[in-house]
Formats: sequence, C-alpha cells, structure tokens
Amino acid sequence: MQTGTHLDREHCVRAVQSKDARFDGWFFTAVLTTRIYCRPSCPVVPPKPRNMTFYPSAAACQQAGFRACKRCRPDTSPGSPEWNRRADLVARAMRLIADGVVDREGVPGLAARLGYSARQVERQLLAELGAGPLALARAQRAQTARLLVETTPLPMSEIAFAAGFASIRAFNDTVREVFALSPSELRARVPSSRAAGTPEFPGTPGTLTLRLPFRAPLNPDNLFGHLAATAVPGVEEWRDGAYRRTLRLPYGHGIVALAPRPDHIACRLTLSDLRDLTVATSRCRRMLDLDADPVAVDDRLRADPVLAPLVDRAPGRRVPRTVDEAEFAVRAVLGQQVSTAAARTHAARLVTAHGKPLDDPEGGLTHLFPAPDALAAVDPASLAMPRTRRTTFTTLVGALADGRLRLGVEADWAETRARLLDLPGFGPWTADVIAMRALGDPDAFLATDLGVRRAARELGLPATPGALTARAEVWRPWRAYAVQYLWATDGHPINFLPA
Repeated sequence: MQTGTHLDREHCVRAVQSKDARFDGWFFTAVLTTRIYCRPSCPVVPPKPRNMTFYPSAAACQQAGFRACKRCRPDTSPGSPEWNRRADLVARAMRLIADGVVDREGVPGLAARLGYSARQVERQLLAELGAGPLALARAQRAQTARLLVETTPLPMSEIAFAAGFASIRAFNDTVREVFALSPSELRARVPSSRAAGTPEFPGTPGTLTLRLPFRAPLNPDNLFGHLAATAVPGVEEWRDGAYRRTLRLPYGHGIVALAPRPDHIACRLTLSDLRDLTVATSRCRRMLDLDADPVAVDDRLRADPVLAPLVDRAPGRRVPRTVDEAEFAVRAVLGQQVSTAAARTHAARLVTAHGKPLDDPEGGLTHLFPAPDALAAVDPASLAMPRTRRTTFTTLVGALADGRLRLGVEADWAETRARLLDLPGFGPWTADVIAMRALGDPDAFLATDLGVRRAARELGLPATPGALTARAEVWRPWRAYAVQYLWATDGHPINFLPA
C-alpha cells in the first residue's frame, strides 16, 4: 500500500471505493471539494477519484487544512501496522509519540531517547508522514480530548489538561480546527444511548469505558488465554469474562479491564491521573496487538501448506505482549526452566514483598509489579531459586535500574537482543521471548521453545532448533505469529479463552 510517503494511488482509490476496513489507519482520504478527511471504509458515497488525495497520517491531513469526517470518525481508526512491524527511526518515534513522550518531554526528549538530533527526527517524520512530531502529538491530543468530551461528564477545563493541552485556548482552537465543532458542540451531539458511552462492565464510579478497535479477524483464544494463564496474583486476574491488571503510568497508576467483543475490545480504565489516558490506552492496544494486519500475516503463513490448516482453523491470532517491558523481562527470567505455575508463584512473592500496594474498588488486585529500582535492592539470598538464576535476576534488574539496558518502545530490536544475550544466564529462549512479547518484534522466533519443537515434530517439521530456524525462513517477517499457531496445537491453558 505504501513505501515511505509514496502511497499507491490506484490501490488507495480501490480501497475507498470498496470501503475496505482493512486499510483503516494505513492511510487517510482527503476530499478536495469538502475539505474533509475520512478513513477508507467511510460509509458515505465515495467521492470521485479526481477529488481524492491521500495522506499517511491524520496529522498530515490536519496540517493541510482538512477536518475530520463526522460520520466515520477517522481519528478512532486502528493505528497503522507499520509502526509495530518496523524497528527503524520513524517507527520507533511513532511508538514513543503514542506513549506520550512528546507531551511529557518535548521533541528534544523524543530525539534523545532515539539517539538522534531533533532536526533529524523532524526531517524523517516529515518525509514519511507529512507531519513532524509536534503535529503528530497534537493530533493525538485531539483524539484524546474528543474521547473525554464524548464519554465523560468532566468539565472542559479538566479535559483540556488531561488530554495534554497547555491551555484552554489551545484545547478549544484545536478541537474546532480538527472536528469543525466546539468542545461543547461535540458533547451535545452524543446521545445518551450511544454505545461508545454505554458501560460494558458493571460500573465503578470514576471509570472510563472505551472501545478499542481492531482489524478483523481477531481470535481472542490465545491472546486472552495466555494473559489469564500466566497472570500474577495481585497484579492480574481473569474475572467475569475480562482480563484485569494494574498499570504503572507516568503520572500515577491505573487498573484496566479488557474483554473481547465481536467487533472491538471493551476497555474500562480507572486512573489516578487522567493525564495518563493516552498512554494507558496505547499500552493496552500494544499488549493486545490490536494494530496488527491479520490478513497480511495469515496470507503469508497460509502459503506454507504445513501451517495453512492451522491458520484456516482459527485465523487472526495475535501475539500477546505486555504493558511493561521491564516487568516482562523479569518474569521471563523467573520462568526459566520452570512451569507456568511455578513462575507465577515466584512473581507473586516478589509482588507481595516489594510491589507498591494500591486499592482496587472491586477487590482482587492489590499491587503494582515492583519497579526495577525496587527489585535491584532485593537481597539475592531471599530469592527461592538456584544460584545461577539469582545472578541472572540481579544482573538484569541492575541493568534496568541504572539504564544500561532499555527495553522501552524506542528499543532497537536487534541491538537489544544482542545486549540481552550478553547478560549472564540469558540464552536464545529468554532473549527471543523478550524480543517477541516485550520489544514487539513480529519476526522473533522461539526455535528452542519446548512447545514449539513439540508442535513442529507433530507437524512433520524439523524439531532441532537449527533446522527449524532454517525451515521458518519462509514465514518471515511474521515468525512470532507462526509461534502462536504452533503453540495452538497443544492443550495448554494459554491456548483457550478462560470460562
């Protein structure tokens, strides 16, 4: 569909004319006659091709003077799959912007995290997306503001600062420019029965109920099954058809409940500081891999006759990821060479002893997972694990605490994997599972995983790591998704949606 800023006009026109929702978020259609921009699947009659122009981002549309369509709400499209399948500067910058870094640290902070100058970052984003980091962050603030206006009774002044605006005036001006309506007019348009504002969970006062969109198909079995089966008591739980967990966020903490629905993920957030809304939503989307392009993934894997029956049986598998990369790395070490139940037990002990307590109005969740600096102070002798794994644990948390190892969304996948392998006690399995589920590398492959090797043997694939890795070359760049289909041949609880 696109390479850099070069959108294939013919393919874009066809996608708009067929109202193909698979391309929502990939690009945006701006209509020259109405000065409105839409998602490809907009339900209105498509404009004539000569009146269409295409942009790779909503921010670029807004900078060009187009306003968001009131029918298709393009600002609520799933994110572009590009930013989760690439590890170059632009993709890493986009992940950081989604995580709110520009709002908190400015463009210099964004550039410093990426290891480039602010001018280089600006130039590359403009070249590929038609908008710089400030414009991209502004578009994100507008989306957050609209969400709060339409789904909460908060005063506009509170919404302005919660969405990241520096002033009420900037909030009002941006909303009017992007949506062609004032904030009050946006709120007045929302009927009381509107689904987006209707709670999908039993309510707790002070919570926000959202819908997280995705590209179909989505198979929730392994996604929620994995999260529920590996849930750490006190930090995570499965309750009443929803996965619930605590969140450590830049301005405070939160509790989220996520439940699969036929056409969206129901999300309920309770936040100690509303300024964390954008970050919390972004991290939940990332954990559930909601910006993936399942059609592209499945088409590639289905081309292999060995995987085709697995894909056809249950298409749309996602890679279960994490809301906290450092937490996942610690849990990966705790899970080395032990069962899922034993890993949960080890993690629960750390949480009880060193996690920050919090209050869950619904009960069940009690702590935030300990931060690396808290774990760095743990007495190794208190850890109920072999001496060599204690060394692995203490080295990891020490490197995370002092910044020698960074696993955030800005991490370069190949470089970070190499650094992990340099740590004592880190073999290919630990490095690859962190690459797959924490770093988000869609091509990470667990060739040494027991479940993967067992599935390979049953399917007639090579079962030795070297031979299996060579055979898996045909699954690139989606080998992490191939792992999900291989795991699904097993009867382990991670492969089934909890009752």
